[in-house]
Amino acid sequence: MESIAKYIDYTLLKATATDEDVKRMCQEAREYHFATICIHPVFVRLCSQLLAGSGVGVTTVIGFPFGAVKSEVKAFEAAQAVADGATEVDMVMNIGEMLSGNLDVVRQDIESVVKTVAGKAIVKVIIETAYLDKEQISIASKLVKGAGANFVKTSTGYAPSGAKAEDIRIIREAVGPDFGIKASGGISSYQAAKEMLEAGATRFGASAAIKIVEGENSQQ
Repeated sequence: MESIAKYIDYTLLKATATDEDVKRMCQEAREYHFATICIHPVFVRLCSQLLAGSGVGVTTVIGFPFGAVKSEVKAFEAAQAVADGATEVDMVMNIGEMLSGNLDVVRQDIESVVKTVAGKAIVKVIIETAYLDKEQISIASKLVKGAGANFVKTSTGYAPSGAKAEDIRIIREAVGPDFGIKASGGISSYQAAKEMLEAGATRFGASAAIKIVEGENSQQ
């Protein structure tokens, strides 16, 4: 298997993130060849400039962290992110509508972002598994696929719990063998990351990305 770094979105989504933090992470992302760096929308333009030509993509978050803004706002936010240089957008599903059983609203919300950035950016949809039961995880995952997005993502990191291997397996069963799955939330060791990949994840988000890669290297 190629280096685990290629599966990692190196993540900094704290409220206290500064320009200097982001600049350092961009340098580290270049050095370790992560898939993308995942940052708040205000840092997209800076990261796009610093990572130009590196092969490292720029991921940002939309409707983050609660998914409770209107679809028009999510679409605008996604369009602005792409204009600033984002190559991937991680949008938060409308969790309240999902829990209310309003599945058409959930699907239309996702479609609003997918249509806005079609052909310009990969769309990952955060379904926030901590708030859903097994059946709801399956239903939400199928909605994400049906709405034309590229990935189901487990978590924002702001819920009571993050990625779990059992949830990844439910998602994989729901979306089939070839759809993207991003595990995120609480993945802080090589063993945890490996477990997610073995469960079916094709990408994962981690602020402890360097620790994870060094953990892989120590076992080689």
